Amino acid sequence: MKQNIFTKNQKPAGASSPGPSKDETNFIPSPDEVARKAYFTYVNQGSPQGHEVQHWLKAEAELIQERNRTRSHEFHHQT
Repeated sequence: MKQNIFTKNQKPAGASSPGPSKDETNFIPSPDEVARKAYFTYVNQGSPQGHEVQHWLKAEAELIQERNRTRSHEFHHQT
């Protein structure tokens, strides 16, 4: 079994949260959500070593984009 390189509530060394843009309305995904998404990317890419920060940042950005799409969709369908 592969080792989980992302532990609960821990970001990879060197990972930083980018400042929120005006579209993000200060949404920051939880570390658990980011770790889960980053881990699945890691596994799906064949478990390459040395890409923890890239996986973390990509997962964080994708979660923010998903949230923005959801918020945008809800906004257009309000009565």
